[in-house]
Order: sequence, then structure tokens, then C-alpha cells
Amino acid sequence: MTTASAERHLSIDAVRGFAVLGILLMNIVGMGLPSFAYIDPTHAGGATGADFWTWAVNNVLTDGKMRALFTMLFGASTVLIAERATGGALGPAATHYRRMFWLLLFGFAHAVFAWFGDVLVLYALAGLLIFPFRKLAPRTQLVIGVVVLVALLAKNVWQAQQLEALHAAANAPGATAAAVKAWQEVSVAIQASPEAAQADIAGFGGDFAAATAARLNMLQLFYFVLLPTDMLPEAIGQMFVGMALFRMGFFTLGWSSRAYAAMIAVGYLVCVPVTAWLASNIVRSGFDPLVLHEQEVWQQTTRTLIGLAHASVVLLVVRAGAAGWLIDRFAAAGRMAFSNYLMTSIITSLVFCGYGFGLYGQLSRFELIYVVAGVWAFILLWSRPWLEHFHYGPFEWAWRSLVQWKPQRFVKGTGTAAQGAG
Repeated sequence: MTTASAERHLSIDAVRGFAVLGILLMNIVGMGLPSFAYIDPTHAGGATGADFWTWAVNNVLTDGKMRALFTMLFGASTVLIAERATGGALGPAATHYRRMFWLLLFGFAHAVFAWFGDVLVLYALAGLLIFPFRKLAPRTQLVIGVVVLVALLAKNVWQAQQLEALHAAANAPGATAAAVKAWQEVSVAIQASPEAAQADIAGFGGDFAAATAARLNMLQLFYFVLLPTDMLPEAIGQMFVGMALFRMGFFTLGWSSRAYAAMIAVGYLVCVPVTAWLASNIVRSGFDPLVLHEQEVWQQTTRTLIGLAHASVVLLVVRAGAAGWLIDRFAAAGRMAFSNYLMTSIITSLVFCGYGFGLYGQLSRFELIYVVAGVWAFILLWSRPWLEHFHYGPFEWAWRSLVQWKPQRFVKGTGTAAQGAG
């Protein structure tokens, strides 16, 4: 018989494992194809047949939704770990800020040497900012999170309107040279040239030094443009929502089955059709860069709710005790989410980059799903056996040991004298 405490722990781990698997469905595009293909399927990877449907399904169900869920879980874990650290040698604040410091360093190394789309740097920075607010009333946290996300949406809608105005001015009869130049300067943000794709292929398809240089080039855009203006505010908003939902019992099976069903209904019966309609507008425009950008902005309205609908399905399955084998595998993957996230990038960098199998730019969008399936199989097959022999995943152990500044218990059944402090 599973205790309530164990059940709640299983529920969080299972949702986290589901999220770490799901996030690869979109990351794989940036890992295996020229970077702009993530935004525009006509840029690389194919936009017809199976490739089109791969883009369409992911655009509606996973793009931004899995990342939103993963981010909310990070907010939830901020509260959970702080509670566990209360009364410990370090205390909640020292534990948290040490965790964020080392996470930042792990993230930089990950971004430079494996995957430029790393979220660990982002999470470390957002984690520094949200921690002082962890004890606010859950409803207050929820309101703050929603306000931040709505403010970000308003900013992005305004920017999209400005882009449309610049485009109209540049293409109007008798447009001035200044208007044309202004449009040319900003249009690179929403459309890429064939030369950019070839540069990506030359970089990531080259040796380790060339791939590292290509990642550093991408990181300039991420760290100096996208992170402060878009990625960080979104992460902060979603972490506030995650903290609130954790304290409201969402991730720990504290809601009624009817409440989870209502979340699923909102996500799947309202938000999915809305997102599909926005995606159809992109398709009808022929993937016009302006339309694509504008519709992607509006898709921000549905990301969080669809992510929570996905989580609600997993939580109801856990509550029902169904699909036990799969839930146990999800939970093991979730307990090792940090290691599995990093291992995913290591594996895919070897699959795609020139210093590995050199498949960068060689597979279609649909064919990338085969790589995803292989990585999923690896995660689901290795996580549980590993945890039968070790207390933590390898990177979790390293992170925990660095935070505590002494080796933590790692191998199970070796005796307390050799294990160190927990």
C-alpha cells in the first residue's frame, strides 16, 4: 500500500519525468537542424507531408508547453527544497543560493559545450529572483505570476505591431530610404537567410572547436537579446505559478479528480483548439514571417494551461494507480531530471555534430522523431536501474555535493562509514 507521502512524491517525480521527456520534442529541432528551423519549418527540415504534421502537432501540443511545465516544476521545487532545508546545517537561504550558483556554472558549461538552448542559466537567474517571495500567500504568488506573463504578452504584442508598421512603411509607394533601412535592420529577427543555415551547418557539422564557436555565436543572441527581454520574464512568471500551485496541492495530488478533469478540459477543449487556429493562420499565410511571429506571440496565452493539462493527465493516472510500469519509469526519470536533461544534450551533440556522427542538417523534421524515441528509450531504461544502486543521478550527486561542499551518499548499501553526510 502506497502512503500518501510516497504517493505525493511519486506524483511530482512522475510529472517531472514526463516533462523532461517532452521538452526534447522541440529541443531536437534546434539540436539537429539549422537554428531558425525551430521557428519556421520552411527554413529547414521540411514543411510538407509527415514533416508538416510533425511541426503542426508539436506547435500545438508541445512548443513552449513542455518548457512551461518544466519551469513551473522548478518553481515548485524551490519551495519544496527550502522546506526540506529548514533546520538543516545550511538552512533554506544558503542552500538555495548555493544551488543557484552551481546551477549557473553547470548551465554555462552545458550551453557552451553541448546545447546552446540550455535553460539552466535561465533557471539559476530566475531562481535568484523568486526565492524571497516563496512564503507569500499562494494566491498572491499566482496573481504575480499571471501579471508577469500578461505584461510579457502585452510587450510582445506591441512589438509585433511595431514590426508590422515598419514593414508597411518600407513597402509603401514612395517609401523613404530610412524606412527601408529600418525594416531591413529589424527583419533579421523574424526571418533567416540561406546563408545563416549554411553557417549553422558548417559550424555544428564541423569539429569540436567549430561547434563550440557556433554555440558561442548563438549564445550572444540568447544571453544579450532573448534572455533579458523574453526568456527571463516568462520563466519568472511561470515559476511564481509553479510555487503557487505546489502550495495549493496541485502537484501533490491535493486537488480533487474533478478539479484535475476541469484543468484538462480547459487545456484540451479550449486552449488546444485556439492554438490550432493560430497555427492554421500561419499555414494559410504560407509561413509569412510577420504572420508567423504575430501568431506565435498570441500562442503565449495557451502555453501554461496546456502544460498544466498534460500534467493533470499524468496526475490522474498516478492517482488511479494505472500504467504502473510507465509511471514508475517516469518517476525515476524525474528523480534524475538534471542528469537526464544534461545526458540528452551530450547524446544529441554526439549524434548531430561533426565530432560525432555528423547528422546535423541531414535529417528531416519527421526523422528527428526517431532520435527522440531513442533518447526516450535510454532515459526510461537507465534511470530506474541506476537508482536501484545509487541514491542520486550522477549530476544530481555532483550538484548536491558541491552545494554541501562535501561528498554526499552515492552508492546504496555501502555502509554509513563510507557514505559521508546526506
